[in-house]
Amino acid sequence: MIIFLIGHDFKYETEATVKLFFPAMRFTFCTEDAPRQEDYIRTSLAGETILAESSLSGVFRRSEAQLPQHADKRTAEHALCTLLYEHLTEATGITPPWGMMTGIRPVRMLTAAVEQGSTLEDAVQAMGQTYRVSEQKLALAKETARVQLPLLGRLGPDVVSLYISIPFCPSRCSYCSFVSHSIAEAGKLIPAYVDCLCRELSIWGELIRRLELKLDTVYIGGGTPTAISAEQLGQIMDAVRANMHMDPVREYTVEAGRPDTITPEKLEVIRSHGATRITINPQTLNDKVLRAIGRKHTAQQAVDAFRLARSLGFANINMDLIAGLPEDTPDSFRDTLDRVIALDPESITVHTLTLKRSAALYAQGGSQIANPAAAMVDYSVRRLPEAGYRPYYLYRQKNTLENLENVGYAKPGFESLYNILIMDETQTILGAGCAASTKLVTPDGQITRIHNHKFPYEYIGRFDSLMEKKQQIDQILGGNSHGA
Repeated sequence: MIIFLIGHDFKYETEATVKLFFPAMRFTFCTEDAPRQEDYIRTSLAGETILAESSLSGVFRRSEAQLPQHADKRTAEHALCTLLYEHLTEATGITPPWGMMTGIRPVRMLTAAVEQGSTLEDAVQAMGQTYRVSEQKLALAKETARVQLPLLGRLGPDVVSLYISIPFCPSRCSYCSFVSHSIAEAGKLIPAYVDCLCRELSIWGELIRRLELKLDTVYIGGGTPTAISAEQLGQIMDAVRANMHMDPVREYTVEAGRPDTITPEKLEVIRSHGATRITINPQTLNDKVLRAIGRKHTAQQAVDAFRLARSLGFANINMDLIAGLPEDTPDSFRDTLDRVIALDPESITVHTLTLKRSAALYAQGGSQIANPAAAMVDYSVRRLPEAGYRPYYLYRQKNTLENLENVGYAKPGFESLYNILIMDETQTILGAGCAASTKLVTPDGQITRIHNHKFPYEYIGRFDSLMEKKQQIDQILGGNSHGA
C-alpha cells in the first residue's frame, strides 16, 4: 500500500496510526502526488486545512478538518493523526481497543500526570479523550497505575538496578525476536562469554561503590539463563555476590525460563546464591501449541518444573503465558490459564503475540492476524482478578495482535519491582552482557542509553573497547551527585 505524505513530515506517527488498522502490511511512502492505481492512503496539510483520503478495495473516502489557530507542529501532527484515525475507523470498521495510542507505556502517562499534581481520575479521563481509548483499557491502565504508585513512591535518589543478559536458548521459538542464540549454534562461545560477563560485573561493582550508589534490584534474563550449566550459572551469580553489596537489594530475579532447561542442580544454585524470585515460562499448557512454536518440552514438564521449584523452597514464582499463539484457541487458552492459576504462582504475566520482523512467524503475518487473541486476553483480564491477582505493570509493542498489550498480574506484595522500573523509566538500570542496554536517568529526568554489543562474538572479541563506554557512564552518574 502507498501512503502519501503531502505538505508535512509526520511519517512516523502517520505510519503508526495506519498500522493500527493494517498491522501486517508493508507500505511505501511518497511525498509528492502521483497517479494512483492501487490501494492508497493520502494525508495532507495545507495552511490550516488537514485532509485524509483513502482508496481501499475500490472504495474512495475523503475527510477534512481545520487546525486550531496558531497550532504548533505537535498540535498539527496530533490533529492530522486524529483525523486519519477516525477516517480509517470508518473505512475498515475496526475500533482499536487502545484507540490511537501508539506509545508502549500508557501507564507511565498516568503516573507522570499524578506526579505532576493531577488526580488519577482526571489523568484517565484525559487519556480517554485525547487518544480515544476504550473504557475497558482505561480501567486496566487505571488499576495498574493505582497498584504502581505506592511502589514508585519508595524510590531513593541514589539507587540503581542491574540487568544481566545470558543470551542463549536450547532452541529458538518461532515467535521470538530477542537476541538469543541456540546452544547448538553458539555453545562453544559460552565459557568465554561467562568470563567476560564476570569481568563486566566487576567493573560495575567498582563503579557502584565509588559513586556510593545502592543496588535496588537485580534481574538475570535472556535468552534462557538456565540454558547454560549449573556451574556456569553459579560462576555468574558468584560474581554478582563478590562485586555487589547485596544488603539493600529488594528483589533478585532469575529467569529459569523454559521448563526443558530446569534441573534441581540449577535451581539449587539460584536458591543458594540468594535469588528471591524466579520465572518459569511455559507460554502455553497445550502440547499441540508447544510443538507449533518449536518448544521441545511438554505441558507436564512445565507443571513438574513448577512443583520442583516449590519443593526446593521458592516462594515467589512467576509464570509467563502468550495469547494468540499458532494453533491456540480461546478454549485452549482458558484451560491453560485456569491450570496455571491452580498451581498458585505468586504472579502470572500474560503477553499477546507480537509479529516482529526477526521472528520466524513474521512471514506468516497475514494468517496470524486472524488469531482470536482478544478473546484470550479478555478472559485473563476478568479471570485473574477473580483469583486474587492485580495488574501491576503493562506495556504495548508494535505489531501486536489486535493492538493488545502485555500485562503482569501479581498477588498483593509480589509485584516485580524490576518490571515496574523498566517500564516507568525513573531509575537508572545498568546492563551487563550481550545486547544489554544501560539506561541512565539523571535527576532532571534526562535519559541516556548506552548499548552493549549485540552478538556474543562481538561482546567477547571487542570487550575492551566496550568497557571504554563505562567512562561515559561514570561521567554522567558521577556528575549528578547520586544521579540514578
